[in-house]
Amino acid sequence: MCIVGPIADPIIRKAYVAAYDRRLRHPAWTAEHLTLASLGKSSLVGPPDESGDRSKSNFMEDEAIPAPFRARLQDYFRSGYDRGHMVPAADAKFSQEAMNETFYLSNMAPQVGEGFNRHYWAYLEDWCRRLTGQFSDVYIFTVPLYLPHRDPDGKWRVTHEVIGSPPNVSVPTHFAKVVLTSKPASPATPNILELATGAFVLPNAPIPEDTPLTNFVMPVEAVERAAGLALFSDAVKSTSKHICQSTKCEVIVKRFDDTRKRPEMRRAISAPK
Repeated sequence: MCIVGPIADPIIRKAYVAAYDRRLRHPAWTAEHLTLASLGKSSLVGPPDESGDRSKSNFMEDEAIPAPFRARLQDYFRSGYDRGHMVPAADAKFSQEAMNETFYLSNMAPQVGEGFNRHYWAYLEDWCRRLTGQFSDVYIFTVPLYLPHRDPDGKWRVTHEVIGSPPNVSVPTHFAKVVLTSKPASPATPNILELATGAFVLPNAPIPEDTPLTNFVMPVEAVERAAGLALFSDAVKSTSKHICQSTKCEVIVKRFDDTRKRPEMRRAISAPK
């Protein structure tokens, strides 16, 4: 008997890997590896011959996805949602091709724009990049989630919007960022790595800018159960610190314009003492 599905299309790009969910028409997950060198900030590695320019990139349908299951540009038109990058364009500045690949709709999911994609979610993406200043290697999983809520009748239900014409693209209720960092345990033992992990689950909704990032901390296992994924081995989980024990879990508020996400002002937000 043949296997008819479900199928997750594997995606391998310059800056990330992912699996595309044909039913939901957005990524099931994305994964990326960030370093100072990959972000063009290493003093030991010269700048790339070419760098990505966001103004030269355009949103595009991914023709590698079979047409019946492909997210389309028209699905987002007047939907009220942003085409939200799962892997940010700013993580792929090392070449124009790498940046262009982040604009495939197979790297997008519908996100609330004001207060989320253009604001708090962007601040979290920036926090992930800043981790490279403290850790040798930073691995980031981004996972769209569909989480239940409790209705007045006491029953738990998952409800979500679907956009497009016909309505095909599902709108996640939440998004998770799951991080794994590593660095030498000490200068004397460069081959022994100190690991840290952490997961943050944010609602797909406007989030006040003064909300501490620690409000969104969740166990990695909770994300794995909700998404049906096995992100880290038991050995990694048992030997790693929580990321908030290894660094400050705080976002920096930046004012971005709606189309380029260019920072104009910043201030730090941390958990209350």
